[in-house]
Amino acid sequence: MYSFRASAGLVDLAFTDRYGGVSAAPYAELNLAVAGSDEETAKAENHRLLLADFADGAPYADLYQVHGDVVVDARCGARPEADGIVTTERDLVLLVRTADCVPVLLADEAAGVVGAAHAGRRGMAAGVVPQTVARMRALGATSITAWMGPYVCGRCYEVPEAMQAEVADVEPAAKATTSWGTPSLDVGAGVLAQLARDDIDAVDVSRCTRESDDLYSFRRDGAGMSLGALIRLRAA
Repeated sequence: MYSFRASAGLVDLAFTDRYGGVSAAPYAELNLAVAGSDEETAKAENHRLLLADFADGAPYADLYQVHGDVVVDARCGARPEADGIVTTERDLVLLVRTADCVPVLLADEAAGVVGAAHAGRRGMAAGVVPQTVARMRALGATSITAWMGPYVCGRCYEVPEAMQAEVADVEPAAKATTSWGTPSLDVGAGVLAQLARDDIDAVDVSRCTRESDDLYSFRRDGAGMSLGALIRLRAA
């Protein structure tokens, strides 16, 4: 069920893998996608199983992700168009979804603020992670830790040379080369550079989604399959 799971004080966080759900092939098993042709009943059961294991009885807030830089305050039961989400509410799980993009979870336990961001190529270049950090600081966060989960690595994320140059002009750290020698992007490296400029300690627990069969990958598997990144601040 989890690629990585940890607790840091009252902060619980996790990045999922593809196992432990009920979706049939080719979505097998723990598909958390919003869109796609997987059975809606299966996706609903996958969410129920995950939330019951991660934070039994806790509500969750998520997003309709659009590869931008908008950050919103969490609202349970709503699904706004955004790619960053923050809250000061205790025992509310924040959930973002990825399938090659970079999931980032953030927390300041002492200030009581947590956040999550979905950073693809466009979102990273637009600054969704710095925007999420800024929103958390506006809510009182002063000592933020970030965790970066699985994404498609620079060895595998081939892009046209013009696209590479466009993104690298904004974030030079993202420029990379595939293992077969063609232009690529390392979105995670770009995110880590942004976090460093914001003086954020980052814990990199990423693996390449395309290279890891236990993870979903848009480039390898196609659309309609998503991993989850979850974080909450417990009341006690």
